Amino acid sequence: MTLKKADLIDFTYNQVGLSKTRSAQVIESLLDIIKETLENGEDILISGFGKFWVKNKRKRRGRNPHTGEDLMLDARRVVTFRCSGVLKEKLNTGKKLKARKRRAKR
Repeated sequence: MTLKKADLIDFTYNQVGLSKTRSAQVIESLLDIIKETLENGEDILISGFGKFWVKNKRKRRGRNPHTGEDLMLDARRVVTFRCSGVLKEKLNTGKKLKARKRRAKR
């Protein structure tokens, strides 16, 4: 299941106790701050979660997969994410526990 903006708003509404309207405003404001920060080329570091940063990609050769035609792809900026060690540990610990439970059922 993909977590959507509406899910974040609902979670804020249910867990924090803000109104639906105020929850939507909080989430929108947070996303606006993140977008603006990245547009300015600044990094975002969320402790225990990870780091977002903008990476500049150079102009490069590419190929149209449909026609096989060679072409030049323009230089562009992309957002890159690296998860923190804490999040990585949680993700991998969860997998190990699930695998152990599956093996135990056999």
